[in-house]
Amino acid sequence: MTEPTTQPQTDESTGGEPAGRPVGPDGTRVDITERRAWSVDGFGGLVLALALLGVGVWQFAVGAIAADAGEGGAAGLTIGSILALVAILLLASLTIVAPGHTKVVQFFGRYIGTVRRPGLRMTVPLSTRKNVSVRVHNFETHELKVNDADGNPINIAAIVVWQVADTARATFSVEEYEDFVAVQAESALRHVAMSHPYDADASAVSLRGDTDVISGELATEVAERITLAGLEVIEVRISALAYAPEIAQAMLQRQQASAIIAAREKIVEGAVGMVENALHRLEDKGLVDLDDERRAAMVSNLLVVLCSERGTTPVVNAGSLYA
Repeated sequence: MTEPTTQPQTDESTGGEPAGRPVGPDGTRVDITERRAWSVDGFGGLVLALALLGVGVWQFAVGAIAADAGEGGAAGLTIGSILALVAILLLASLTIVAPGHTKVVQFFGRYIGTVRRPGLRMTVPLSTRKNVSVRVHNFETHELKVNDADGNPINIAAIVVWQVADTARATFSVEEYEDFVAVQAESALRHVAMSHPYDADASAVSLRGDTDVISGELATEVAERITLAGLEVIEVRISALAYAPEIAQAMLQRQQASAIIAAREKIVEGAVGMVENALHRLEDKGLVDLDDERRAAMVSNLLVVLCSERGTTPVVNAGSLYA
């Protein structure tokens, strides 16, 4: 009679692979996640190891003396050797965990857990321990030259603030997690920069005018790319943004022209209002009666005076207003 076997739950959308496992961008499965490794206070283990070492040395010395005297001593030599070996194993299992760091523990190549508690700790003997920092890291990407959504070449760089969230994935899922986050951050920066124009009107999101929105998109994009490695993003900010040198002068002239046009529109709008107000007040007070031709001439002169960039020199007519 055969015992029933249970099959792991699978997900048909991923080709029958076991469900519930994180999937990387290339479809690979990440099976190892961080768990707590067995560890105890290292000072108690240190005292115990030194005591065993002292007793072992004493037993070995007693056995050696007895053997020299021809009185046996094999038991003392054996007990002393065993106690000394146990003491050495205990001493080898001691490790120091600094604040902001962890120890990823492996036993003959098998991951058995992570020690996060700082101080002197005693863990599994004959294990290897790799230091992984969980402090906050930051770096600035290289200044990338990309084309924005309008096809204009721009230079852009960003500062990425991140830290290790899962030490097991950071150690075993990628080769070098620091290089991994740097490459993925540059890839995300390039993608976001190509999705938006450098500058746009108020209705569209632009790289220059909506830095908070762009920073949020960058943080989300980078976080999605590096979660496979057990890393998390704290903040992403654009540190450099400019047109590429080959079009910088042309774009500067374009911006200057736009600014001049906007200023001219404001000046003309104000001048028209002033002229209209002047004509209404002259007519209301009955100071002067102007026909259409002279009204047009007066309007033209006032607009020239009000819209001119330089001071104007009026010509005073000392004679009659009419020929």
